[in-house]
Amino acid sequence: MKGGRKKSTPAPLDYAGRWWMRAFLALFFIVLYAPIVSLMAFSFNDSRRNIVWRGFTTKYYAKAWENDSLLEAFANSLTIAAANMILGTALGAAAAIALWRFRFPGKAVMDGALALPIVVPEICMGVAMLVFFNSINWPANLPWPLNLGNIVIAHATFTFPFVAVIVRGRLAGVNPELEHAARDLGAGEWRAMRDVLLPQIKPSLVAGALIAFTLSLDDFVITYFTAGPNSITLPVKINSMVRFSVTPEVNAASTVLIVITIAATVLAMRMQSGAARGGRGGRGGRGGRGGRGE
Repeated sequence: MKGGRKKSTPAPLDYAGRWWMRAFLALFFIVLYAPIVSLMAFSFNDSRRNIVWRGFTTKYYAKAWENDSLLEAFANSLTIAAANMILGTALGAAAAIALWRFRFPGKAVMDGALALPIVVPEICMGVAMLVFFNSINWPANLPWPLNLGNIVIAHATFTFPFVAVIVRGRLAGVNPELEHAARDLGAGEWRAMRDVLLPQIKPSLVAGALIAFTLSLDDFVITYFTAGPNSITLPVKINSMVRFSVTPEVNAASTVLIVITIAATVLAMRMQSGAARGGRGGRGGRGGRGGRGE
């Protein structure tokens, strides 16, 4: 060829090979993550003003650690998130297994209603929870951690559908005949579920639990409407601190929350991808058995 090697042109659907698509993706990620990176960077700023960089320091993390009200709010958030993780995972798994296993009147309605907490705006959920707890005269001034019970219930209400969606995705690849075989061999209902079903959906349970933990940890809107004066969480506390000024101490507390949220989300996504691979393997295995039977 004259003039050396001919430059290859990207295929019609090879968008990643086009410069304008690369530029758009770069701009998209800059706009998306620049504020988060800026917040985390200025948490190490040796200045009370976030707009001027004066040098690197970690003293504001020490100040945040010495702030008793901030630590109390952080402890409340962790307690609520842990309790919600247990309750939301149990409710979500039970709902997913019931919709997967049984046929009953109104199943389609229940299936659709399960998605309502996901699509309903959080502000509406928060107001609804406020009205609900006021209508039943939920007791106030309870000792810790009982004073967090209304927040745990509110969080479980909107997180368990996320767990149900994840678990149902894994159940789609589970062969129900394995449970039937276990019961034919003498296992009871609960033992068949414990020894056959739960090990197969364990990755999705872990992923759902971590998603529930993450959603509860950084929730603000619903918590704002349901929290009392003695049950402030970290997002609500940070919001009250921002009302005065955005200081590096606020950035430090926000950075800790971001790191915990990202770590839990990444772990949940890894577990969910493992559950998806397990589901594909399970379907392939059934196909192989069917082929040998033929």
